[in-house]
Amino acid sequence: MDAMDNAAIATIGKVRVDPMPVQKSILDVDSLDDVLSEPSEATIRAMAALKGDLMVLGVGGKMGPTLARMAKRASDLAGVSRRIIGVSRFSPSSSLQARLQSWGIETHRCDLLDRESYAQLPEAANVVFMAGMKFGATGQEALTWAMNAFVPGLVSERYRHSRIAVFSTGNVYGLSPVNGGGSIESDPPCPQGEYALSCLGRERIFEHFSRTLQIEMSILRLNYAVELRYGVLLDIARKVLSGHEIPLEMGYLNAIWQRDAADMSLQTLCHASTPPFVINIAGREILSVRWIAEQFGSRLNNLPRFEGMESGDALVNNAGKSLKLFGEPLMSVSQMLDWIADWVARGGETLDKPTHFENRRGDF
Repeated sequence: MDAMDNAAIATIGKVRVDPMPVQKSILDVDSLDDVLSEPSEATIRAMAALKGDLMVLGVGGKMGPTLARMAKRASDLAGVSRRIIGVSRFSPSSSLQARLQSWGIETHRCDLLDRESYAQLPEAANVVFMAGMKFGATGQEALTWAMNAFVPGLVSERYRHSRIAVFSTGNVYGLSPVNGGGSIESDPPCPQGEYALSCLGRERIFEHFSRTLQIEMSILRLNYAVELRYGVLLDIARKVLSGHEIPLEMGYLNAIWQRDAADMSLQTLCHASTPPFVINIAGREILSVRWIAEQFGSRLNNLPRFEGMESGDALVNNAGKSLKLFGEPLMSVSQMLDWIADWVARGGETLDKPTHFENRRGDF
């Protein structure tokens, strides 16, 4: 075991333990949605401080429903009457639109690539931009750039008088030495692959309009939000349970519970500025893939199998700035592992969308 491995294990040794017992299991999807969308006191205060309605562009994505419902719950608890508006293409076969409406969220169907459709969208003083394309980018590079770098210009023009929180990704940094603690916000971007390049394009377009139109913005570089139906931890757990080999070349990662990620992201609206306020949203720890698999192995009673060896760098972020601003994530790594292992062992519903976290070339 080399020095870099020792450093990683030292990091793992600092994994936070829950200060008090929490529920041992999430029974079903409805219970999970309730848990994921529960706002913290800080987010309730943030929603009390914000003026005007809030719109989520790309609400149909993996994290969109959680964030929109949390905004609604926090606004209600703050005693603020505001419209929470969710915008997506909404597949006719999907039940999501009706589900959002049952939570008190107003919905609008819209193709954000269609310039003419923006005129039909309502005004909103606060906008959360979650639209974009990642999986399927390889082979559809032009569409990827259109979604990730052209749409931001249309949104900036339409909502030039709004405050905008922009979801981005830690992939814009490129690979970072693991023993350096992960990329920080002032590091120069070095994206690898068309997806990461287009995400840097997204940031640059938004930054341009923030500067030229004086739009207050926050840019959130996220690595990686996880829950029971989706995410890097679920991918590893399923490989352990099925006996598939786990690639180790991308041997380290960040993981943050989706509730904590949504919670912090909504709070960044209160820090939006021009030029944009940039912040990493990630878990405190840099986690070893090998260690995660071994933890799942003990929980699932199945010895993990590995392929290859860890490299000295990975797509990892340093969350120090967000932790100082928002505090520690409320969900510990150990609790995430417990819940995910239990969910997988019971055959819980998943989105069946692998993250391809092991990809070091940036092909998605």
